[in-house]
Amino acid sequence: MEPVLTVLLVSLLAGCATGIGALPILVTESVSHRVYDAALGLAAGIMFGAAVFALILPGMEIGSLAEVLVGILLGGPFLLVANRAIPHVHLLINGRKTGEPDAEIEPEDADTTRRALLVGGSITLHNVPEGLAIGIAFGSGLEGVGVALAIAIAIQNVPDGFAMAIPASRTGLSDAKTILYTTLSGGVPEPVAALAGFALVAVVTQLFPVAAGFAAGTMIAVIFREMIPQSHGHGYADEATLTFLVGFAIMLFVDTALAV
Repeated sequence: MEPVLTVLLVSLLAGCATGIGALPILVTESVSHRVYDAALGLAAGIMFGAAVFALILPGMEIGSLAEVLVGILLGGPFLLVANRAIPHVHLLINGRKTGEPDAEIEPEDADTTRRALLVGGSITLHNVPEGLAIGIAFGSGLEGVGVALAIAIAIQNVPDGFAMAIPASRTGLSDAKTILYTTLSGGVPEPVAALAGFALVAVVTQLFPVAAGFAAGTMIAVIFREMIPQSHGHGYADEATLTFLVGFAIMLFVDTALAV
């Protein structure tokens, strides 16, 4: 298979994993924040592992520490600026400040359509650097790194899709359309960004160290700006912390199994 087609297929599969996160709406209309926070912690751990093992370390092996650091220090601020430019929202528990055993995830206000769009926009934004990282890895001839990233991103995209599907399902959309739009939130930007990263590396040689640092910086910024605060604000910080460690261990296993 041609490399560009491989990049397209791998990134498409990773991006479309957001649709898996929407499947719970077929069997239930509410999900406890305990489950949601634990899933978010798992995704954060996988994402952090991917940033370290599949981006930062390979970047330092191919290039220099300085190049990777430049990328990280550019990527993090870029994500923060983009977050301000594209407003997004967080889910609360029935308006409560702290979690309760049976608390359910609800929209913060009645404007559920706007909320679903904002959550979807945030998820789409976060999928761009992930797809870029996959494309950069394949474009640099690091197929193992690209596959490891794709696996980690696919797993991490499941709770992302869940975060979008919950408010979207309350807008009057059918279950089928909710799943479709949630799938597209990752299935469109991820491969587009991956192809852009692949093409960029093909034009600019020796770009991987800086680009890998940039992608890692954006991922780490997402984790500490969004994912950890959201998973630790409802009384289930212990569950989220434990699943974060599990997610990090999963990425370590993937990294070792694929000999990245």
